[in-house]
Amino acid sequence: MANHKSSLKRIRANERKRTANRYYSKTMRNALRDIRAISDRSEAAGKLSTMTAMIDKLAKRGMIHKNKAANLKSGLMKRINAL
Repeated sequence: MANHKSSLKRIRANERKRTANRYYSKTMRNALRDIRAISDRSEAAGKLSTMTAMIDKLAKRGMIHKNKAANLKSGLMKRINAL
């Protein structure tokens, strides 16, 4: 266990950040699952803008890589256009 005050604080801060990152990542994965399950093109297209904004925010924060974000958005757009 850490002995310094700064290292104890760092442990607490890391735990807070870890739980926040897990929340945002899980929320994004659930939203992706839900939008992929939609079979109506107009409904999926309506949710696409909020989904792309969510993916972009995660990429900006560094939770996912910018190329992964681009791949996710591209795949969603291809899927919706194919409906």
